[in-house]
Amino acid sequence: MPRRLIAYLDSVKSRDPAPRSRAEILLYPGVWSLAFHRVAHRLYRARLYFLARAVNHFSRFLTGNDIHPGARIGKRFFIDHGFTVIGETAEIGDDVTLYQNVTLGGTDPANGIAGKRHPTLEDGVIVGSGAQVLGPVRVGARARIGANAVVTRDVKEGATMVGIPARAMLVDVTAYQREFLPYGTPRTDSLDPEKQKLEQLQGEVEQLRKRLAELIAERGGAPDDDISRVKERGRA
Repeated sequence: MPRRLIAYLDSVKSRDPAPRSRAEILLYPGVWSLAFHRVAHRLYRARLYFLARAVNHFSRFLTGNDIHPGARIGKRFFIDHGFTVIGETAEIGDDVTLYQNVTLGGTDPANGIAGKRHPTLEDGVIVGSGAQVLGPVRVGARARIGANAVVTRDVKEGATMVGIPARAMLVDVTAYQREFLPYGTPRTDSLDPEKQKLEQLQGEVEQLRKRLAELIAERGGAPDDDISRVKERGRA
């Protein structure tokens, strides 16, 4: 095999432990989707739009992935499984991974950047299954988009987004990130943004209780039982 193809297959193997050999990876629909897109994109740049579309439609029929010939895709791109849609003005960096049923969708051409309707994914981005990244937004390098998230705003580098609409987790990705995070989603409730927000608010309430007790003691020297009653009211 050519050296570049071997390097690409090895990059896929590092993200998917299922295949037992490089030859098995050659059967992946995501690998064929990328190969067909390379051909379609060259035809598109040569203004052979009909032929580019013909290759695109054949690829979609064969693999289940619909990648517009105009989309720009970097090195070592991998679609795990399939049924992914990538729009015309989408731009994808190196080492990007998409799982099944992902949409890199567009917006009304009159709304947003002129001529740019689809997202830009920088290097190392992972997009979980069912996620939708819509409009001319930019997803920063090493960002993770959790399964079924809907992203309509720019994502900072290294952030992890979950929910509808997508929100950044309070814990920075560098605190727990491994080299690769399957499906772009941490498998622990401790990183759920709603739970983290609740814990943050509970901490703030506790600080206010302590400050209130200090003020009561300073102003009137209130007995301990009065301070306790104030705390109990705060808990209620």
